[in-house]
Amino acid sequence: MAEKRNIFLIGPMGAGKSTIGRQLAQELHLEFYDSDAEIERRTGADIAWVFDVEGEAGFRVREEKVIFDLTEKQGIVLATGGGSIISKETRNRLSARGFVVYLETTIEKQVARTARDKRRPLLQNGNPEEILTDLAENRNPLYEEVADLIVKTDNQSAKVVAREIIDRLGF
Repeated sequence: MAEKRNIFLIGPMGAGKSTIGRQLAQELHLEFYDSDAEIERRTGADIAWVFDVEGEAGFRVREEKVIFDLTEKQGIVLATGGGSIISKETRNRLSARGFVVYLETTIEKQVARTARDKRRPLLQNGNPEEILTDLAENRNPLYEEVADLIVKTDNQSAKVVAREIIDRLGF
């Protein structure tokens, strides 16, 4: 496993990818990137605006390009968007270029963690629990398919989860 020097975090919204990613990067002295933040930086607009103007399909094209670019780097921790794994190309790229860690969480935790977050376009129209359940049914098998490691995040702090990842990957 030593040949892979990147850690890519995947999982649903509210799993803690950005928070845990920052903690991991800090502890391992690696650069941290968040694919959503990088999309916002490149477009000069927030994710909700990109969704409004380009739709989900347009957003996914941007997301695939950003992840392609970021996975070219070495020695990074990358928090991906929850839907990034929809793209087979992105799944293959993540798998080939680093350790893929699936941060697993329950629907209940996702609802609690995203309840006041207005920056999540997929949750703005409808019942969040139903939407998250539907997304989980479609995406969880893809997360599992590409993951080198699965870590539950429900009842642990970001620091504890980061330490578990470091220990289990042998960094």
